[in-house]
Amino acid sequence: MSSLPSSRDGLRLALLYAAVFAGIGVAMPFLPLWLAGLGLGPELIGALVALPILVRIGATAPLVSLIDRGVAPRTLMVAGSLGLAATYALMPGAASLGWPFLAGTIVLNAIAGASLVPCLDYQSLAAVRRRPGLDYARIRLGGSLGFLVASLLGGWLLGRVGTGGIPGFLAGLELASACGAALLLRREAASAPARRASGRARLPAALWLAIAAGAAIQASHAAVYAFGSIHWTSLGLSPAETGLAWGVGVVAEIGFFAMAGRIDWLRDAPFRLLGLGAAAALLRWAGLLAAAGLPALVLPLQALHGLTFGATQLGAMAALSRLAPEGARGAAQGTYAACASLASASATLASGAAYRAGGGPLAFGLMLPVAGLGLALTVAAARASRQAPAARR
Repeated sequence: MSSLPSSRDGLRLALLYAAVFAGIGVAMPFLPLWLAGLGLGPELIGALVALPILVRIGATAPLVSLIDRGVAPRTLMVAGSLGLAATYALMPGAASLGWPFLAGTIVLNAIAGASLVPCLDYQSLAAVRRRPGLDYARIRLGGSLGFLVASLLGGWLLGRVGTGGIPGFLAGLELASACGAALLLRREAASAPARRASGRARLPAALWLAIAAGAAIQASHAAVYAFGSIHWTSLGLSPAETGLAWGVGVVAEIGFFAMAGRIDWLRDAPFRLLGLGAAAALLRWAGLLAAAGLPALVLPLQALHGLTFGATQLGAMAALSRLAPEGARGAAQGTYAACASLASASATLASGAAYRAGGGPLAFGLMLPVAGLGLALTVAAARASRQAPAARR
């Protein structure tokens, strides 16, 4: 049987993105509410929320690099989703024993989930390389839609059964994700590269620079992710308007993923995409500084999320696809995920200190040099790629 991806593989991968991001779309906004419902203090909740980020920094690259040693991405994804389902189901019992047991369960949960998105990106990029008619942007669109639908469904569930039902709902979603990985992913898709992998291939300098650029641009979202809602309500926006602002960003992201593949100037253009994301981030954070006096700017500035996140994501994936050498593609994918987590965690801590010291203007202002660093690294990556031959595709 030929292992060449078919046009249906794009749909299969998009559905799997939707399944994986459905869990993220519930856990990110609602798991902290479940923790609060346990009666934990804000400092402990903050530590437990930060714990998975720290775990992913160390766990992601080693796990995803197993692909280069012959472990199929499908196997990693099924095992990871089952691990997530089991640990979510165990969280209420662990919480009843005390927060140290809950923290240990959260660590295991983070390890289980660390490889899911990088493995799915690996599979998608491999399919696109082998069948150029597939469009990574449209495949990745499934994740954004899954996140949005699951967030809405999670809010409905919260209103019906309260916060206590969140871990069980997440366990069910992850079981569905495991079934999706088992049924939708091709068994043979990664076997040939894995057999060739030597584990010794080095990432080129241009790719390291592109990884750092993507991580920096994504990290510049830290202030808006952590303090956007708080800052906007302090400016006078109502809760409904604040919710609308977040909705505008998600819709812009979905729209960009839907259209990017049709724009020839952006197809297979990693440095243009990264540069576009960095430039949009500079405009967005500078605009949010101005929004302190003009709250009406918040909604149109949120539309830039389609570029600051979407273009950066596509640029980073295009760089990985073009520049990562055979035998190190899994390691490259995991390295990018780990670097992005480290950069985002650092930027979140810095933006928290800035917000305490000077409020939203200082926090958003701090993100400007972070985005600027991303732009500078993008320029350096583009120059390095011109000076050295690209990895064979």
